[in-house]
Amino acid sequence: GVLPLFHSFGFTGTLWLPLLAGFGVVYHPNPMDARTIGETVQKYRATLLISTPTFYGSYIRRCTKEEFATLRYVIAGAEKLRGQIAAGFQEKFGMPILEGYGCTELAPVVSVNILNIGFGKDAQIGNKPGTVGHPIPGVSVKVVHPDTFQPLPCGQEGLLLVKGPNVMLGYLNQPALTQEAIRDGWYVTGDIAALDEDGFVRITDRVSRFSKIGGEMVPHMRVEEVINSILGSAASVVTAVPDSQRGEKLIALYSQNGITKEELWQRLNDSDLPKLWIPTRDDLFAVGATFTLVAWAFAYTFLICQAIDPGSFTAAVQPHAQRSW
Repeated sequence: GVLPLFHSFGFTGTLWLPLLAGFGVVYHPNPMDARTIGETVQKYRATLLISTPTFYGSYIRRCTKEEFATLRYVIAGAEKLRGQIAAGFQEKFGMPILEGYGCTELAPVVSVNILNIGFGKDAQIGNKPGTVGHPIPGVSVKVVHPDTFQPLPCGQEGLLLVKGPNVMLGYLNQPALTQEAIRDGWYVTGDIAALDEDGFVRITDRVSRFSKIGGEMVPHMRVEEVINSILGSAASVVTAVPDSQRGEKLIALYSQNGITKEELWQRLNDSDLPKLWIPTRDDLFAVGATFTLVAWAFAYTFLICQAIDPGSFTAAVQPHAQRSW
């Protein structure tokens, strides 16, 4: 148990799960203390570890293969599992990270990958990397059109809805918000997803992280993925600001990693991204060599300032653009 108990993921997964299932648990209060966590796993011969992709990145760097030798199940949630983390963990420790999905309003688990099972020539695929697994027993999901709420076929992206005994009763003393979030018993997650032919759920983005540019819905996450692949690390944030001509325009904040604005813009144009999705050269902002969570606050500050006075933020930031955060 390394996750904070004030978070629904830690509260359910590391407090109630051991209590109800009847197995032992050992706690450490700091999920970022990778060395102690590795030593604790080895000392108590832990078999299950639940954490987040960010923390697993730290464990890859600071824990030894011997320390994690007793683990049978390694589960990740709370944020998207990046391919770089998944591959690094598999390579070092010889086991996959099983990615799951959920939210506080859903108690919080909706779906999770499990280990593949084989019986001689027969096999059952329980883990599809890049997905968040099958819905857990008793929970139903469906993908609908974000505007019409009409069901969509397998493989087509749309708004993810969830129904089951895990759905909350509602937001306390906020009936209007509850009515908006729960429609005919289905919780509206706000996430864009697709269901494949085997029933695995793939989360692609958030509705709130799309921009309507020139009448087309542009996913911020997809643009971030391409920028990160160019930079060689998860070192970018994409947001949007109002634009008088096209409704909105994308802004990208990124850690340079030795790549200039001109080079990044050129390589984005050489990628498979539609031209409409690519920020202009002037809308790419380097924020220094060390990219941290501060950049998220930076992004939203940018959004607010641009909405109030489109020139104020740019004028203030440009003299400091090369400073490290």
